[in-house]
Amino acid sequence: MAKQSRHELILKLVAEHGYISNEELASRCQVTPQTIRRDLNELADNQQLSRHHGGAGTNTSIANAAYSQRRVMQHEQKARIAQRIAQQVPNFSSLFINIGTTTEEVAKALLNHTGLQIITNNLNVANILSAKEDFDVLVAGGTVRKDGGIVGQGTEDFINQFKVDFGIVGISGIDEDGSLLDYDYREVRVSQAIIKNSRQVLLAADHTKFGRNATIRLGNITDAHQVYTDQATPTKIKALLDEHQVNLIIC
Repeated sequence: MAKQSRHELILKLVAEHGYISNEELASRCQVTPQTIRRDLNELADNQQLSRHHGGAGTNTSIANAAYSQRRVMQHEQKARIAQRIAQQVPNFSSLFINIGTTTEEVAKALLNHTGLQIITNNLNVANILSAKEDFDVLVAGGTVRKDGGIVGQGTEDFINQFKVDFGIVGISGIDEDGSLLDYDYREVRVSQAIIKNSRQVLLAADHTKFGRNATIRLGNITDAHQVYTDQATPTKIKALLDEHQVNLIIC
């Protein structure tokens, strides 16, 4: 396995398990423990994980993992979700896209479309979509976070000027009662504005988001018109979606 592929797998495993031993990593990567120790030292020097005796762990909890770690977590599932969402968006549509690694995948999946107008508070999304000359990409102003997200009152005010066809929303966690949860109050306010000003809300959430805790309530899963995920949802969530006639798409 190539070094870059090993590093991606190591970060994925560490993020999923919180802590993993050198022996387990060596087995999963099919290399010697000495190679794993060198890999872990390099990743730790880059502040992508923390070294521990006999293994490695995340610098933070998985729920608030570094953006570079979250990019490789559930990547295949996020890409499948993104492709299905892109199929739902017609050419010449207007849409919001919020902050998140899944919404970045949606941006990539939209590159074959024509004539889209995109309003986003995600610099990574803007960079991806601005490659298309026939796309009109508007970036909200505000405070730029290290992960490329843009937040603040100015961002919220900018979003509130528009009414668009689709709001494509990612989320950090979904409680068993359907509450949509996130960590940054400023980001939550912007996402709430996106939901309010979208004719259809498309929620992108891989299976790891269900049951994951976060501190700030954004809204409820029933605020969405369609929910895109990669596995069957918990029973309570499915019943809630059915009750409110929210379309569930398993990708």
